[in-house]
Amino acid sequence: MLTRVDPTTRLAALALLTTPLLLSVDVTSAAVALVLELLLTPLCRHPRVLRGAWPLLLLAPLAGVSMLLYGRPGGEVYADLGPVTVTSHSVSLACAVTVRVLAVGVPSIVLLGGIDATRLGDGLAQLWRLPARPVLGAIAGARLMGLFRRDWDALSRARRARGVGDGRLARIVPVGQAFSLLVLALRRGTKLATAMEARGFHGGPRTWARPARWTGWDAVLAVGSLAVALVALAVSVATGDFRFLGVTG
Repeated sequence: MLTRVDPTTRLAALALLTTPLLLSVDVTSAAVALVLELLLTPLCRHPRVLRGAWPLLLLAPLAGVSMLLYGRPGGEVYADLGPVTVTSHSVSLACAVTVRVLAVGVPSIVLLGGIDATRLGDGLAQLWRLPARPVLGAIAGARLMGLFRRDWDALSRARRARGVGDGRLARIVPVGQAFSLLVLALRRGTKLATAMEARGFHGGPRTWARPARWTGWDAVLAVGSLAVALVALAVSVATGDFRFLGVTG
């Protein structure tokens, strides 16, 4: 289904789905949204959902633990360790944040994965009527994102060949390699910008090899994404668990 949808619609659908979920920090709305997303994900036929979702299994508990230890205290006190106070309110916030990270992360992986950079630029320019420079920047960024993994592997092989970064700490926290990747990305971006400017991509009337159009699938994705968020919030309000930005009444 996603192959029939314009990439700009996928961006809009992600915003329609995730933005309303940020209004309330509670387990109910996040859990309902996550369940609906998992049920609808097979319809998108995304082959790498499980492979791309594994970092969420690490980030979600970390976010929950930080909220558990340093969240706003309230209700029954379970542990008081000076700057760290664990209460019933912080426990509920920790659970809500953990599930919410998954509820926001899963659709991000599904909707943003495999976006065609050329179609993205066509949609931004023809449908959203954006100026040429932001459109070209989005196309360049989308294309260069796919090179990060290959550059990272190449830097790893080069460092091993030179005997650099063989220490255990350097392998666990490759700060030097990350800095090298940043420098390489900046150099490539500068060269790409210069080449695009020299070829006249930044101005003048343009023609389009592939016209971008809104279709029924675009409407289905946008309306469905908004419906998932509204259903989750409606269930939260109906059960009395709705908490505006995590604030208890």
